[in-house]
This record gives sequence, C-alpha cells and structure tokens, in this order.
Amino acid sequence: MKNFEVIIIGGSYAGLSAGMSLGRSLRNTLIIDSGKPCNRQTPHSHNFITHDGKAPKEIADLARKQVEAYDTVKFHEDSVIKLRKTDEGFETETSGGEKFYAKKLILASGVIDLMPDIPGFTECWGISVLHCPYCHGYEVRDEVTGIFSDGDMAFEFSKLVYNLTKNLFIFSNGQSALSKDQKNKLAQNNIILVEDEIEKIEHESGNIRKVIFKSGKEISLKALYAKIPFEQNINASGYLGCELTEHGFIKIDSMHKTNISGVFACGDNVTMMRSVANAVAQGNFTGAIVNKELAEESF
Repeated sequence: MKNFEVIIIGGSYAGLSAGMSLGRSLRNTLIIDSGKPCNRQTPHSHNFITHDGKAPKEIADLARKQVEAYDTVKFHEDSVIKLRKTDEGFETETSGGEKFYAKKLILASGVIDLMPDIPGFTECWGISVLHCPYCHGYEVRDEVTGIFSDGDMAFEFSKLVYNLTKNLFIFSNGQSALSKDQKNKLAQNNIILVEDEIEKIEHESGNIRKVIFKSGKEISLKALYAKIPFEQNINASGYLGCELTEHGFIKIDSMHKTNISGVFACGDNVTMMRSVANAVAQGNFTGAIVNKELAEESF
C-alpha cells in the first residue's frame, strides 16, 4: 500500500500521538520513523503525569504498541529524504527508495541538536548535560550546576535555574557578551561567570565529574544546562516552502497548520518548549485537526 490519507513523518511522542487520534478516526495513516529520537540517551523522563520517572524508550514503546492496535495506522522504518507537492497531495521518498503518497502531511520530525566540539559533551547529553529545568531540574536541585550559554539567553535562563539551585556558574566559553548590568545582577545573586574556554568535560558513563578549561582551571559539577543550536531534522522549508520562525522552528498557526495547505507540524520542530508531555499534547491536537479537515472535504 502506497497511498494514504495522512503521512506522519516522525514516530516519536508527537507523531505517535497524532497517529492515535487519526487511527481512532479510521484514517488510513502511515507513520515513517528512523528510530533515532533525540532523547535516546536520556535515562529518565519527568514532568509527564502518569509517566514521571520512566525511561523515554519505555514510554515510546508502550505508545507504539497502543497505536499499532488501530488497523488503519501503518508503520515504515526509514528516513525521509525528499518531500514533493503533487496535484493530489504529497509524495514522500525514503532513503531506501520507497515512495508514499498522501492527501495530508504531518511533520513530527523533531530537530537535530548541534553539539559543540568539546570532548565529553555529546556523551553527557541528556544524562547530565541537560536542556530543560522542567524535565530534569528537580533531580539536581541544590547541586553545583553550570549553564553553557552566553548573552541574553544565558541571563534569562539563569533565572529559571537559580530557582532550583544557588550553586550556579555560567560558562560563556570565551569572552562573554553579557552586558555590564547583567553581570552586576548575576554577581548580586552570587552566580559566577566563567569566561575561560572549555577544553573538555570529564565524566563517568555520561555523568559529569568536572569541567576542565584550557587555562588549567577545573570546576566540579553535578549538572550542566546547555543552550545549543539546532537544525530541522527534515528540510521542509527547502522541499515544500514551509516558513520558519526567526528561531528556526517550523511556523504554524493556532491549528498547527503551516503556510503550505495540507501540511501540519507538531512537536520539537515547532517550539522551544521541548518535553514529552508537550509533544504528546501537540500530536493529539494536530491529529484531530487533520481528521476534521479531511471530514469537511469529503462531506
């Protein structure tokens, strides 16, 4: 079967949630997923009621099993390498050379985090190098903590982390772009700014032991929050002309519609609020809206 009513690109939390909404609406749906979620190293997921503390894979495996119970939802394990608008809808092509077609397209493809060239950083990502205080902050509350960021982003983010721990450093990894007023405010709250360049992160199985700087300085840490750049997992802008926001997210309206008719998006690729709970909620909503649009068109 190559023709579907809906193709969902991405089979993690947002994609599976959208798939359940569509499966329960009897929509012939295909979920294409490569099996490489961005949180695959993360040992525990938090701040998701009824699943707090579970391993992300445990949540995803259960979700997939439940979605598979709906006969109209099919799965294809591969990466999408090309998208094309057709007269009838959309064509997706995978790295394996398969082509699938659908009237509607849901982009739940997530993002790719771009790791800095610092030994140990990638190995600690999602374990002790953290992206979200809501997802992981409670577990490292009151511990010695760092923030890998600079400028306005570092300053604003420090307010959230400072609520969880007063033992706080900001690592700008070189001369800081923080303003004089911002530096003064940080100093008033005993937040220490370190402008030395980082040489490496010393860790044990992804758990930070210390940050080592090129100057020879060493600082022992329990956790390091990091605000790092990302790129879209799939080039929806280049393939389809989907607009991006100034921060690089796929631009959607309140109904999760992109600027391209028939293309919807949900999950990490549309928001900086990256969490399992948020992805599930967005996917559920998007699936319902896509079903509504299909129902109206065929009525």
